[in-house]
Amino acid sequence: MKPFTMAAVGWLFFRVFFAPWVAPADAQQYIAGMILLGVAPCTAMVFVWNQLVKGDPNYTLVQVSVNDLIMIVAYAPIAALLLGVSDVAIPWQTLVWSTVLYVLLPLLAGMATRAYLQRTGGSVAALGRRLKPFAIGGLVFTVVLLFGFQAATIVAQPLVIVLIAIPLLVQTYGIFIISRIGARWLGLPHEIAAPACLIGTSNFFELAVAVAISLFGLHSGAALATVVGVLVEVPVMLSLVWWLNRSQA
Repeated sequence: MKPFTMAAVGWLFFRVFFAPWVAPADAQQYIAGMILLGVAPCTAMVFVWNQLVKGDPNYTLVQVSVNDLIMIVAYAPIAALLLGVSDVAIPWQTLVWSTVLYVLLPLLAGMATRAYLQRTGGSVAALGRRLKPFAIGGLVFTVVLLFGFQAATIVAQPLVIVLIAIPLLVQTYGIFIISRIGARWLGLPHEIAAPACLIGTSNFFELAVAVAISLFGLHSGAALATVVGVLVEVPVMLSLVWWLNRSQA
């Protein structure tokens, strides 16, 4: 559902509500960036959100694995479809290679590492503990670089940042509410419902940024939209964590 609602929300705001203030070419770029965010379900930060809501780690791990497998076969076709509907011409080859580099290869590397550790008697948990500081450092470094490259645009065009942030906020809270209603209707316990809602709401922003830069360039409107997605996502997700913990009963 989320890729299609993201495309619809982006089109509604930038083609209708914000049309007087945003040039058509820029609007097209911002919509493209939003689509790339919406197509990619989160596979990293959800482990942090899961810990904060005391969710079931096994459920979260399985759901993230399923997201990875879905993205391998569905990311490029859905992104190409929605970008095409939005009149954005994109090379299929770039989408496919992005999926291979940022989803398939890390997944295969993880599977190979786990198989090797099991065969040699090593501990997956022990390796995870040793790698955790590097993983956190890499994530922080990535975010710092993203904002560093877009710093001039963010400072020079604060109104554009606000205009991009508004539909992203509408999309994020809207999808969360839909997920929450679905979880309540299904009668899911908190430790499953909470991570389910957060996984459905959050985005794989590293992939979205990488693909936006590959397709449209580092200083494009699409890349800027994905970076604004990072800016919006963390405080919004923390607010949703607070909401879930308050409504745990």
